[in-house]
Amino acid sequence: MRATLKLLKETLGKPYEDLEYLLNALKEILLENGEETMASQIPWINDIPELASQELTEKHIQLYSLVFQLVNMVEINGAVQHRRSLEDQDLASVNGLWANNLQKLKAHNIDERDIAIRLKDIRVEPVLTAHPTEAKRATVLEHHRELYLLMVNRENSMYTKKEIANIRHNIKQTLYRLWKTGEIFLEKPDVQSELRNIMHYLINVFPEVIPVMDRRMIQAWEDQGFKAQTIYELNAWPKLSFGDWVGGDRDGHPLVTEQVTEETLKSLRLNAIVVIRRKLTDLVRHLSFTAEMDEVNADLKKRMLQIQSELGPRGDEAFSRNRGEAFRQFVNVLITKLPVDTRRGHATEIMEYPGCYVESKELLNDLKLLQKAMVEYGSKSIAYDDIHTAIRSVETFGFHLAKVDVRQNSAFHDKAMQQLLEAAGFEKTNYPEWSEEERIEFINQELKSNRPFTHQKIKLGPNAEAVVNCYRVLESHISKYGTDSIGSLIVSMTRSVSDLLLVYLLAREAGLTRQTKEGLVSELPVVPLLETIEDLENGPDIMRGFLQHPFTQRSLNHFKQKEELDKPVQQVMVGYSDSNKDGGIMASQWNLYKAQSRLYETGKNFDVKIRFFHGKGGSISRGAGPTHYFINSLPHSSIGGDLRLTEQGETIAQKYANKVNAEYNIELLMASTAATAILSQFTERKPHPLAHVLQKLADDSKTHYENLMREDGFIPYFREATPIDAIETSKIGSRPAKRTGANSLEDLRAIPWVFSWSQSRYNMTSWYGLGTALSELRDKDNKSYEEFKKVLVYDPFIRYVLTNVDTSLAATDEEVMTEYASLVSDTKLRDKFLNLFLGELALTREMLMDLLGKDIEKRRKNHYYSNQLRASLMMYLHKRQVKLLAKWRKEKAANDPAAEITQTQLMLTINGIASAMRNTG
Repeated sequence: MRATLKLLKETLGKPYEDLEYLLNALKEILLENGEETMASQIPWINDIPELASQELTEKHIQLYSLVFQLVNMVEINGAVQHRRSLEDQDLASVNGLWANNLQKLKAHNIDERDIAIRLKDIRVEPVLTAHPTEAKRATVLEHHRELYLLMVNRENSMYTKKEIANIRHNIKQTLYRLWKTGEIFLEKPDVQSELRNIMHYLINVFPEVIPVMDRRMIQAWEDQGFKAQTIYELNAWPKLSFGDWVGGDRDGHPLVTEQVTEETLKSLRLNAIVVIRRKLTDLVRHLSFTAEMDEVNADLKKRMLQIQSELGPRGDEAFSRNRGEAFRQFVNVLITKLPVDTRRGHATEIMEYPGCYVESKELLNDLKLLQKAMVEYGSKSIAYDDIHTAIRSVETFGFHLAKVDVRQNSAFHDKAMQQLLEAAGFEKTNYPEWSEEERIEFINQELKSNRPFTHQKIKLGPNAEAVVNCYRVLESHISKYGTDSIGSLIVSMTRSVSDLLLVYLLAREAGLTRQTKEGLVSELPVVPLLETIEDLENGPDIMRGFLQHPFTQRSLNHFKQKEELDKPVQQVMVGYSDSNKDGGIMASQWNLYKAQSRLYETGKNFDVKIRFFHGKGGSISRGAGPTHYFINSLPHSSIGGDLRLTEQGETIAQKYANKVNAEYNIELLMASTAATAILSQFTERKPHPLAHVLQKLADDSKTHYENLMREDGFIPYFREATPIDAIETSKIGSRPAKRTGANSLEDLRAIPWVFSWSQSRYNMTSWYGLGTALSELRDKDNKSYEEFKKVLVYDPFIRYVLTNVDTSLAATDEEVMTEYASLVSDTKLRDKFLNLFLGELALTREMLMDLLGKDIEKRRKNHYYSNQLRASLMMYLHKRQVKLLAKWRKEKAANDPAAEITQTQLMLTINGIASAMRNTG
């Protein structure tokens, strides 16, 4: 062990030194609080020869979980410091960031002005979700944030010895708080607590990130020899906004009621105004310029007097402050015009009154007027910095903070339609059993009028009531504040055109359709979610039928006019989780690639821009991977300057918990999207050169993957050899693990499916079947295999997929897999499936080695040694989990009350392993 640690220390460098510092600090604080036993059990800084033989206690498991979290933290900090060091030498040296991407565009001889003109059309929207993949409580995350900031403070070389000692004291205190804080959810979190968690990022992190990112973009622009003035003249700032699924996503989530959605919309509005008010208050402090009212731009003076008059006594009071400082006076009246009540200087609740803002566009226009006036006054630098920051905040967050999507399953909508027909007294009401032709004919006939099926006093069935009541909440909010706060109506498991058109009818029931000169239109966009491989294949045909429908065309043109777009935009969501669960990683990735390429063509044929919404998760099986690799791997032209993607569970904390890392990850998204989209406009769109090879690999790997799933006894093996039953009963997230409660693989959500394979270190969802497919290609079509091998060095798609498979293989462990297999009671079943898994794993490793030409410790050095460090502790956690699973299952079968205590211990191991693996589902 000592030799291994010495090698790890030499290889990992500064992160390992930081880890030792934190572990020693933890040891000190435990000793100071009389916990000598646990202080002596801290790994890597103590000699613990008896560790392998001793029984792990709850305290040990909690300790290891904390230690793994510290490893994650020092590695993030190490990566930040490494990037800073590289950028100090050459700003363009860090792959995926602004300078690096602008350098690429410049290398393609794309002119500065051509880049700038296109930059302002770039739009990126991360969508925060609360899928049950965050195993840590919000309280624990807050302590982590505090600890990270203290670690960053420690980097400052200007502190005195006493100040450094004080930082160490504070680090020890925070470590002790973490040690004494319960790690796991003893009660299932409610939607409101999940909303509070994501609200932290929307209020405290992202607003601070935007000005830093803009400044870095200008620095990168100038670094490449371009003029900053070009950006300011053309107002060439890419657009960033945020989406939210918490409180709106009701697919299989009965706790998301219409009341929850209503409260979510109100909370987001209030907190958006809190963010904006904070920025305007900063402006008041900064604009302390001596300037009489007659010295400023006439339009500004006119607007100021107009607002003062609109606000009455409130306006008079705001105007009377800071006399002789006209710019401050103007911002004072803008703050007063915000629709919010304040107490002791803090916004506390929404309060609308005569003259207040209703939509954020009004405030945006006022700030742009102020910026223009400042430029004319001669204070260009302030106009393009302080006022620019306020403008960007309003553009990004509006009065809604994040757009709420409402997602529901197509089968749920079918039942809702049946119940509406029953309530309205129709003769034929069995809508779920109708053919596609019958459905389309019925919907077309109904969409000729704007009358609903029922009125508000008619009692509806549960599905119809849930859908209509939710839509009525949306209609009420839109009628007061406009549509900025709502994203779209997403139909999961979209299987046909009627699945989408039906939403128009359901929207009509709640008043979400309106009559225009051109005819009836929807107030909100309807978006398909193509999840399974079959749905992805059928996607272009579904979209063709949807886009050619007159109602859709009218609605898209309605949105185009309202949002002042160049052409209509149709959003399409593609799902990574279920397509992977269907056919394994290669089939999933290639079918997603093909679907996007074909859907782009479908949109082009209708002169409609397709905006892809990528439903990605935190694990490789569910679409994770390096952001810039992912964006570069997408089909040519498919981004179109417009990217939407989900940020789920623990991924949110990993990427955005601290502001430096948050800025890096947002910049990766923005800069990579911008460069890929702009480059596609200057390069030719061609089919993938190895499409035939990739198709074969996808088909063969899918066949092998499906054969495993169909193998007799697969489900019993899965349910015994992984902790799936413990995960299903866990308190991690508010959403149920199953969609409808059926005990089948089809009904099981992709998240617990992936999570359980990850916990038992199989990770089969991100490699199974690929080894066989590659081996068959090599043996049966060596020419294609060699071509594939040559191309993978530079092809973005192949490189992305194989890098992810490589990462997953590095985290897969044969010894641990065998340990979990021991839980399978049927020895024949155990041997059969374990041999299948181990055989395919060995073959996949062999094929990756042949393709990539180097051992993983050479090709992924840091990743490999980080895994080695973690592995030295993880085996103890795995063995403990296996023992607890066996014990818990026996207790459950015997209805033993002790099962509840065992389950809590089991959840501690799940949390510890999740911390070590850096992801859950």
